[in-house]
Amino acid sequence: MVLDDVVDPGDLDGLWPPPHPRGRTLVTTRRRDAALVGEGRPRIDIGTFTADEATAYLSKALGVPETPVYAAQIAALARDLGYLPLALSQAAAYLIDAGQGIPDYRALLADRTRTLDDAAPHALPDEQKARVAAAWSLSLERADRLPPVGFARPILCMAGMLDPNGIPQAVLTSAPALEYLALTGTRAPSGAAAPTARDAALALRAAHRLSLLDHTPDDPVRTVRVHQLVQRTARDSLTPEDRGGLARVVADALMAVWPESELDTPMAQALRANTAVLAHVAEDAALYSGGVHRVLHRAGRSLGESGRFTAAVEHFHAVHDRAVQHLGVDHPDTLAARNNLASWTSEAGDAAGAAKAFAALVSDRRRVQGADHRDTLAARHNLAHCKGLAGDAAGAADAFAELVSDRRRLQGPDHPDTLAARHNLARWQGEAGHAAKAAAALAELMAIQSRIQGADHPNTLAVRHSLAHWRGELGNPAGAAEALTALRADQLRIQGADHPNTLAVRHSLARWRGEAGKRTGSR
Repeated sequence: MVLDDVVDPGDLDGLWPPPHPRGRTLVTTRRRDAALVGEGRPRIDIGTFTADEATAYLSKALGVPETPVYAAQIAALARDLGYLPLALSQAAAYLIDAGQGIPDYRALLADRTRTLDDAAPHALPDEQKARVAAAWSLSLERADRLPPVGFARPILCMAGMLDPNGIPQAVLTSAPALEYLALTGTRAPSGAAAPTARDAALALRAAHRLSLLDHTPDDPVRTVRVHQLVQRTARDSLTPEDRGGLARVVADALMAVWPESELDTPMAQALRANTAVLAHVAEDAALYSGGVHRVLHRAGRSLGESGRFTAAVEHFHAVHDRAVQHLGVDHPDTLAARNNLASWTSEAGDAAGAAKAFAALVSDRRRVQGADHRDTLAARHNLAHCKGLAGDAAGAADAFAELVSDRRRLQGPDHPDTLAARHNLARWQGEAGHAAKAAAALAELMAIQSRIQGADHPNTLAVRHSLAHWRGELGNPAGAAEALTALRADQLRIQGADHPNTLAVRHSLARWRGEAGKRTGSR
């Protein structure tokens, strides 16, 4: 006995036949409710085709020649459709009925002005009852009627803007996401309390029960996985205006959970992946309306801080180009994108190219924002630093000397930016051959840093590291090693064993201990 396409588990009440050695009952459904399984009723999940199965199906259905060109086209189309059997069969029918080539069909799928229904055949194959989009839409309507009523649709719309391979639940239960649920969800009874994180989690479970997504609460990084065609169906249900507003909500949600310090590498990777998908599916204007959304800057910074400098450069190239298109060349956010692009260009090893970019940026910031604007001062700081990295230590020291003078005048002698400029001035003075001057300046700066920012502040620790370095360069490796030994203990206590600054101190300590040992052995 086959009970096909069961919509509601309640429809089977009283219909389950008793166990019998000569019979089987097969139930097909998109539902995953606990009520459907039990003693003698195992659940067998039927997923998508494998890549090989999908390409074999399309090749047979379309009857195309076995050539490398067609093989590549079919593989790409199967990938576009997420290897979903229903979508593959309807795509094959469309191609045959329309007499259209695979590249043209893929372009139709990618066209954001079209919906999935536009890519469906007029007559459905294999006695199918509904187009792909309609089938998912019906499931979505049913999920929306499950408790908490009215939240499954908006939460799936949010998921539709993110990475199909894994969305952290924290994004979909964040404050911006809950505000979106409150504005767009349809709750009963009227006047119910504002949605909570638990409501959002229950809405995810409702969508999971209807097989609209996979919800794995035990995985905080990739809690939610959604088929890309389900995502497309959810996005197609929105007007362009609503889709743009949703893109900004989702960007806010990503920022709400993005940690300032990325100690959790898998979470950082997931947030970057979700931001990349959001940037791809959102209309440009959505994330550049009135300015570049912060999440685009944060994602680029995350790439760089993870050591992927070239990827960070490519990211900010794209952000800058779109900012120019939507905001103009002189908008503060366009200039900020140029600043980030030049910074990561330097980190990628092109200090000379970065210095050239910063020189042009300083000129434009002076023109647009004024010589005394904080952003102009920051660009000058970066320009001086890149000059030094490019081999002009004396030029860097001169530039930082001028900057220290201007920061004292504009921000005061104790401002953190003034202290940072003094730290860099000392560094490049030492690199230019004035180690004694650098050590004296750093000793004075360390006392000021301790007084203003505290002995345990990262900036104070950094100055201590620099001071120890230049003491060693002045011929006192034992003194440098002693200072670094004390600093290592503080680094371990404050920032931990795996922090990059702690590792740098350990490296320096090993160096100066080695130098001190050589001197002792030569006596």
